[in-house]
Amino acid sequence: MPGGPIAAGGGIGANAPKSKYAGVLMTSFAAFGGVLFGYDTGTISGLQQMPDWLHTFGHPVPVSSTFPDGYGITSSQRSLIVSILSAGTFFGALLGAPFADTLGRKWGLIASCLVFSVGVAMQTAATAIPLFVVGRVWAGLGVGLVSTLVPMYQSECSPKWIRGAVVGLYQFGITIGLLLSNVFNNATKDRPNHSSYRIPVAIQFIWAAILAFGMFLLPESPRWLIKKHRDADAAHSLSRLTTLPPDHPEVASELEEIRLHLKHEDELGQSSYMDCFRPSDNRICFRTLTGIFIQAWQQLTGVNFIFYFGTTFFTNAGIHSPFLISIATSTVNVGMTLPGIWGVERFGRRSLLLVGAVGMTICEFAIAIIGSTTKTTNQAAQSAEVALVCFYIAFFASTWGPVTWAVTGEIFPLKIRAKAMSLSVASNWLWNFGIAYATPYLVDSGPGNLDLGTKVFYVWGSTCFCCIIFAYFCVPETKGLSLEQIDLLYRNVAPVHSVAFRKRLIADGNQLSLVGDIREDDMASQEKV
Repeated sequence: MPGGPIAAGGGIGANAPKSKYAGVLMTSFAAFGGVLFGYDTGTISGLQQMPDWLHTFGHPVPVSSTFPDGYGITSSQRSLIVSILSAGTFFGALLGAPFADTLGRKWGLIASCLVFSVGVAMQTAATAIPLFVVGRVWAGLGVGLVSTLVPMYQSECSPKWIRGAVVGLYQFGITIGLLLSNVFNNATKDRPNHSSYRIPVAIQFIWAAILAFGMFLLPESPRWLIKKHRDADAAHSLSRLTTLPPDHPEVASELEEIRLHLKHEDELGQSSYMDCFRPSDNRICFRTLTGIFIQAWQQLTGVNFIFYFGTTFFTNAGIHSPFLISIATSTVNVGMTLPGIWGVERFGRRSLLLVGAVGMTICEFAIAIIGSTTKTTNQAAQSAEVALVCFYIAFFASTWGPVTWAVTGEIFPLKIRAKAMSLSVASNWLWNFGIAYATPYLVDSGPGNLDLGTKVFYVWGSTCFCCIIFAYFCVPETKGLSLEQIDLLYRNVAPVHSVAFRKRLIADGNQLSLVGDIREDDMASQEKV
């Protein structure tokens, strides 16, 4: 699932215990931006099975379980319609950082809602595939911008002590959007006219309006205001986030901390994208590649296969009431994201990723084996497949869903953080596009298609097994560490030895920086003890 933190450092309101929940509540609202992407993702899955949508955008085809009304679309059309949103989000994510620097985080989000609404208007009015596709591109641009700006705003405005959970709420917003889309699709699917698909599409205007109006009422990021030398506005903004007077000593202290942070950034000088891949003593290249690939592996778990093509997949598998099954899987996705948001601070990043990858691997291979060895009329097999899909989604929602963003937001050094994050988020959308584009050719029957059907889960099971290897060798344990301590961890040990080093960092604080490098074999011996 897409979206993630852009600026994980420089939080606000950490030292204001009397008002510690003010900033949490305000910045948590911005997570509503996740609803825009989640809803659009879920909506397109159901639209492809609606009779009126197929009559409007499709063409006559032989009657089958997939197209019982004799109207359908080709695999190439299905591929284009579903994946083109991710093409738009890819470019939207890359444009997010300059968009935010020019307009600000708050007004950048409001403008993103307008871009998204243009795309929704085109899709609602469309009666042919070309305009519908263009509308999805525009909607994708808006979603890509939101996926960059929401976590950026949250990470710059939320208190440090709960930043990871607040940013994780963006993933929770995505799951809520997926659930809502399936509910509305199920409610309108049998309407005998264009309202069957136009109602669920047009409802996206409401989500964009809620986000835009809410952001209009929220304060701008104090960090951005300081960067623009608007100190008085920054003091007023921070006072709202902490419910303290603008001239309060704690507000003044926070603003001074931001100024020093920005001064340090200026001293580092301008960085280029090439700096993200240069070898260095703090393993910048390795960290950049870790961010890029953890986003790629998140998509390669195959979870968006269910949310993009779930309704069609369940229909082809002979399962009755595929719309209701999609509602069930989305409900599991919503419910199990909350334990993930809590567990990222309780159990740690590395352990959750490993457990989640193992669980998904087992479930996906089991689905593939059952689907390839039983008939579609076997009711027991169908029930087992649905149950395993729910377990598979539960493992993803509680681990690789929210934890991926927490890891990506923490591992980059200050100098290249914004650029490395933009590359990571773009990687997420690029793989999202590739999977959405290729999947119809993998699962559909007919000339030029592989007709894998349920066997496609052998592919997802194999990629999830690769996630286990990646998490073990490339993802360090960073729970409870400051950004400076994470940099120290990368300088001294490899991720496989990070657990013991993290414990020593927490016990000794930054004093380890005075001791010098700690050999990785020493850390390995500590872990054995």
